[in-house]
Amino acid sequence: MATMTAAVLVGHGGPDVLELRQDVPVPTPAAGQVRVAVAAAGVNNTDLWTREGAYGTPADPDAVVGWKGVPIAFPRVQGGDAVGWVVELGDGAPADLLGRRVLVDPIAYGRDDEVDEPPIEGVLGSEEDGGFAEYLCVAADRVHDVTGSPLSDEQLACLPIAYGTATGMLERVALAPGERVLVTGASGGVGIALVQLAEARGAQVTAVTTGRAADAVRRAGASHVITRDGAPLRDQLVGAGPFAVVADVVGGPSFGALLGALGTGGRVVTCGAVAGPLVEIDLRALYLQRRALIGSTMHTPSQFRRLVQDARAGHLDPPVARTYPLTEIHQAQKDFVSGDHVGKLVLIP
Repeated sequence: MATMTAAVLVGHGGPDVLELRQDVPVPTPAAGQVRVAVAAAGVNNTDLWTREGAYGTPADPDAVVGWKGVPIAFPRVQGGDAVGWVVELGDGAPADLLGRRVLVDPIAYGRDDEVDEPPIEGVLGSEEDGGFAEYLCVAADRVHDVTGSPLSDEQLACLPIAYGTATGMLERVALAPGERVLVTGASGGVGIALVQLAEARGAQVTAVTTGRAADAVRRAGASHVITRDGAPLRDQLVGAGPFAVVADVVGGPSFGALLGALGTGGRVVTCGAVAGPLVEIDLRALYLQRRALIGSTMHTPSQFRRLVQDARAGHLDPPVARTYPLTEIHQAQKDFVSGDHVGKLVLIP
């Protein structure tokens, strides 16, 4: 039996439960699937939260579970992002995919609905084996041909989770040209994607980041930058607004101040809680100003197809902070937690 190197999660916990193995069987595509030789895979916060079981439940925010509210099935190859080459077809998979460079949609949907929000049944690296391996197998309708894209493999590997999440946020909040938008956590993967995509849609972007990352965030498209290593964010937001939209990836104790920075009828869209999942808001600031609070998890199939079109046309310029061989995955995740980078960290199997 042919084997491969893969980063395998054996339980919820610290870095020690993510094992680098060289004896993992190479997967065989089932009917309707393809086998992809992984060229690059991005590192995301969802990888860390899945490993830690940090998603909690409504009844118990401290419950050690995956994002669906239950522990995931182990062992599990991690990695939500993957770009690579189709090297084998399962029965019924389209023959023209063989040999193509493809970007993998990390989400398994309950249905592909262009209008409604389709339910998410699984995500690579959580309910299915993911991209932190030399090979992965996935349904053929979830791989998208990007052979002609001018983006490198490393840049394409930045897109699925981070840019997919950012695309979903901006679509769900209905960001319009000319609107003022405030983006938090702007130097991270989702944050820098929000800055780029919002600017490309004609919005006026104000970004919250560190002083060290300010110049890089401006180059990504922010017209104004607020540095969080100065005065408290609440104080710096006084006079900076009002904003039509806040796109938040941070959560935590500053969330109430973000809500207060909106104008009448403004919208907050949130996708993360890296600074803490429990927040305190003044409901009067929500209803008296007719503001909206929107939750966003990843993307829909149509939103991902829009992202792929932008990748094929070279309309995106994802910043790659560093690359690592797959064998250095623990160092890559340690560096990710430190936050000492702008853009994405990418593994090369």
